[in-house]
Amino acid sequence: MTPNGGTNGPAGVENVLRTEQLSLSFGPVAALKSVNLHLERGEVLGLVGNNGAGKSTLVKILTGLYRPDGGRIYLDGEEVRFRSVQDARQHGIETVFQDLALVDELSVYHNLFLNREYTRGGWFRFLRNRTMRAAASRFLDDIGIDIPSVDAPVAKLSGGQRQAIAVARAVRQENIKILLLDEPLAAMGAKETSLIIGLINSLSKKANISIIVIDHNYTHLFEICDRINVIQHGQVTVNKSLSEISLEELIEFMVQSFRRDVAAGDAK
Repeated sequence: MTPNGGTNGPAGVENVLRTEQLSLSFGPVAALKSVNLHLERGEVLGLVGNNGAGKSTLVKILTGLYRPDGGRIYLDGEEVRFRSVQDARQHGIETVFQDLALVDELSVYHNLFLNREYTRGGWFRFLRNRTMRAAASRFLDDIGIDIPSVDAPVAKLSGGQRQAIAVARAVRQENIKILLLDEPLAAMGAKETSLIIGLINSLSKKANISIIVIDHNYTHLFEICDRINVIQHGQVTVNKSLSEISLEELIEFMVQSFRRDVAAGDAK
């Protein structure tokens, strides 16, 4: 497989996100070096790389957690500079990390509205539980998430259902454009994996949400992604659509890359 990086999508295709020459260093360590990446509207992009390659650093820049040392980020063709995580959210970027950030003791519908609750009253605010419960049921039905009850505590749900609720909370925002998923299929059985794969496909194809997925299981990525980017040593070195690369080629490329990294480390 021949490495191929790129900054722009095919001619005539609308990029919802584009980065140019993004870089970030932590002291003497260069975590990212001139990263060029693009994401089309409604596309699912798989982000692949060995540990320490720069995947998480890139995601944290896109979520507003880190500020790059150099380079530019464009949303819908307009340059943006995220000052915080909240700023990135206001621009329509939501993230679901591995820890999910759910409150086990709260119900499904309370988790969906966490920190964005419907309230009523004057000086003393009261939760509009009935309204939130009904809205949560409608929303989960709309995006195809089937759970026993929105009243159930999150702690009672399966791993796949918990992941689905975390994703649902992220995409419930009206202005969402981009969803970043960090290892969404980790440690799941076949049934739960199928649930999340179906949800990702639905969100991208029906809701037209653009999604970036980090996952070490390349088989899963080939079930949900339209395109694969490989990050090596802080740079995007491979940019291939699934029609241009096979699962076997990706695995072989990553194995060879890992062996070269090990050999380079041993040589120091």
